[in-house]
Amino acid sequence: MPQNEELRFTVSHEDAGTRMDKCITLKVGEGYSRTHVKFLMDSGFVRVNGETVKPHYIAREGDAVFVGLAPLPEIDDVEPEDIPLNILYEDDWIIVVDKPAGMVVHPGAGNRTGTLVSALLYHCGELPEAGDSLRPGIVHRLDKDTSGVIVAAKNFRALRSLAKQFQGRAVRKWYVALVKGRVEMDNGIVEAPVARHAVDRKKMNVDYAGGKEACTLYHVIQRFSDFTFLRLELKTGRTHQIRIHMKHLGHPVLGDTKYGRGRDMARLALHSETLGFTHPDTGEYMEFSSPMPEDMQEAVEKGRHE
Repeated sequence: MPQNEELRFTVSHEDAGTRMDKCITLKVGEGYSRTHVKFLMDSGFVRVNGETVKPHYIAREGDAVFVGLAPLPEIDDVEPEDIPLNILYEDDWIIVVDKPAGMVVHPGAGNRTGTLVSALLYHCGELPEAGDSLRPGIVHRLDKDTSGVIVAAKNFRALRSLAKQFQGRAVRKWYVALVKGRVEMDNGIVEAPVARHAVDRKKMNVDYAGGKEACTLYHVIQRFSDFTFLRLELKTGRTHQIRIHMKHLGHPVLGDTKYGRGRDMARLALHSETLGFTHPDTGEYMEFSSPMPEDMQEAVEKGRHE
């Protein structure tokens, strides 16, 4: 949605009953976080039926909504921040980190500070940029609530090498996840193309007509009464791929409020367990692993005793 414009819409039957801040966020699409929409509402840029309303106002069918889209403040650069890092490996070329759940990889709307990039800049001093000053050293990403192994480049040759490996699907990526329900097949392959959702631009969905190729392999580690412990390997790297594919199977990831059916865990039960790639200098194939976080381990242990 372009900035410095306005948005007008009428609340549909489908959107009735939704908080107004959420309803507006879905309409404005990329570039406006729910936090920013709340700011617009609190600042008087939003009117419903001619009146200002609070973010928690519940939308009713037929409500006439006006939104003045004030420009988002620009982020020109990333400030280094002294944030502790769990470093799995580091040399002059690369740094491999175990990212905690809740940490955003790079700055964006609604997430200006506390990012992995800020922590890496403080630790490394500088990182190579490839046309994006907000993502120095970054060659792949993990969702905010996904924990686990992530690699960053410390010089331009490493950046080019790693980017080429990811683009050429030469990087191996294994995840562990807890998903809703009992997955019946011990092993399976999900081949379902993924595209951005036509209405909610912050979401992805399976789209056989216009989606990009996406392939996920999965193996059942253990089944419990109401969830399944899986290990998954990504053959492609689409946005939200595992989350979309598990929803497509009817087994959304626990804690996935975007694609699941509610807050059945405090956070997304998805962890980047192992990452394998060729070192950009030595040519050696390397793998780095991170143990499953305590909250996911506790859920598994609880399941074993039920």
